[in-house]
Amino acid sequence: MEFFVLIGCVALLMYGMKVMSEGLQKMAGAKLRKVLATMTTNRFTSLLTGAFITASVQSSTATTVMTVSFVSAGLLTLSQAISVIMGANIGTTLTAWIMVLGGAFDMRSVVYTAIVISIILIYSKRNINLGEFIMGLALMLLGLTTLKGNAVEMHLDQNPVIQNFFASISGWGYGSYLLFLFIGGMLTCAVQSSAAIMAITMTLCSTGVLDIYMGIALVMGENIGTTITSNIVALSASTQARRAAMAHLIFNLFGVCWILCIFPYFVDFVCELVGCNPHEEIADKNILNAVLAAFHTAFNVCNVLILIWFVPFLEKAVCFIIPNKQGADEEESRLLYISGGLLSTAELSIFEAKKELNVFIARCVRMYGFAEELLHTDKGEDFNKLFSRIEKYENITDNMEIEICDYLTKVSEGRLSAESKVEIQRMMRMCGELESIGDSIYHAARTISRKRQYGKEDFTEKQYQHIHSMMQLTREAMELMQSTIEQGDHRYVDLNRNYNLEHEINNYRNQLRNQNITDINNKLYDYQTGVFYMDLIAECEKVGDYVINVIDASGLKEKYPTKVVKG
Repeated sequence: MEFFVLIGCVALLMYGMKVMSEGLQKMAGAKLRKVLATMTTNRFTSLLTGAFITASVQSSTATTVMTVSFVSAGLLTLSQAISVIMGANIGTTLTAWIMVLGGAFDMRSVVYTAIVISIILIYSKRNINLGEFIMGLALMLLGLTTLKGNAVEMHLDQNPVIQNFFASISGWGYGSYLLFLFIGGMLTCAVQSSAAIMAITMTLCSTGVLDIYMGIALVMGENIGTTITSNIVALSASTQARRAAMAHLIFNLFGVCWILCIFPYFVDFVCELVGCNPHEEIADKNILNAVLAAFHTAFNVCNVLILIWFVPFLEKAVCFIIPNKQGADEEESRLLYISGGLLSTAELSIFEAKKELNVFIARCVRMYGFAEELLHTDKGEDFNKLFSRIEKYENITDNMEIEICDYLTKVSEGRLSAESKVEIQRMMRMCGELESIGDSIYHAARTISRKRQYGKEDFTEKQYQHIHSMMQLTREAMELMQSTIEQGDHRYVDLNRNYNLEHEINNYRNQLRNQNITDINNKLYDYQTGVFYMDLIAECEKVGDYVINVIDASGLKEKYPTKVVKG
């Protein structure tokens, strides 16, 4: 029975950490993303930024996800990203200190009060995110307190089986350190929570079951275990994501290697800083928790102080280990940001989906360029090759719509703020409109192909001029949509041009439609040529309609109504 209570305490601790981190990210996620994008001018500011953000959201994974996204988008270099990840290793040590404070006192009275306050905040909807943060913190502290009390009641230090087990594997010198390091790494991989294993390690040390040297070896294993998990998840992600995860692993492996060379001396140094002697009986076992937290901080700080000067070499190393894919066709990579699953919360998943939407828009713009090129491609082989490429892109847009919307549907099942739920609905509508753009471009290409096969006459020079003018207007509308959506967080997005262009396209279509009837009556070209001609014009006009639908779906019109002049 006590064993199940122990497992329940660990589960409560893990759940509390998750809820607390999610609440923090909902409160400050968008602002912290802006900080990450702007405060990374060099490796030192990147380091401080990574430490600050991780300490703020209590999730090194969250920081890594944002960092990798910015690297893939070209907003951060890989060198800056490595520095941010180094900072994240320092920021995540704050979790251990929270556990030290939570385990040093009986927090139950404070915890229950905090739970009541959090419930009031959540159900009154005054500040749901703050309520979730307080609830997560309370559950984490409750899990720690209960874990400590249950461990004392189990009398693990008096259990002969446990004593003999640890005694048998603790007398191998460096072999014991390596064994516990391996155990710590495997447990962290299995549980996928370094915080949970840290809590168990603190419990074992504070109850006297495990000496401080073996406990610290477990902590080092936890540092490696959490990076192995990231590397496994990143296997299906982009090259930059795998490089960032590999840099994280190399960083921690290097630290463990040099620490092992001076392990007893470094542990004694940390114990001296905290104010205890590991070779003597310690009356207050809780001070051992402070030693574990101090070692965790000292380990990462010293590692950063050594490696921060060698970031360029580390960058070259990960690029050598994980080279660019040779001969990989960019068209085949349908999703760049959300295929790897490097996610920690639903709020961050929305951010990844937004980046993927920008990729979707860029591919639609590129596909439109192929249709423009197809109009003037004469050689049969080149024409067929380009038309096949447009067909391929049309299939890609269909698949991107399905995959992104399926992803957003799963995200919507998570813990989301009301604003995020609205954001998901908007993004799903944008996906539908972008897929329609792909369909219209493909239909335009099919019209060009049919005209080539069945048309008795070529377009007149005047018709080509009109088609070029219409395509130029449509291209301008698409490129403006692309820049508008990408800069949607800026307050000076001018939506007037988007709506004015759409009206211009509509008016031009109407003008050409009337002119087409006149030209056919005057026998300037045959009726079939006029049909192909107007089909092309109509598809361009449809693209313009879908473009403005994307703008409407984005919600920018509601955000900045003063920036829009209704036509």
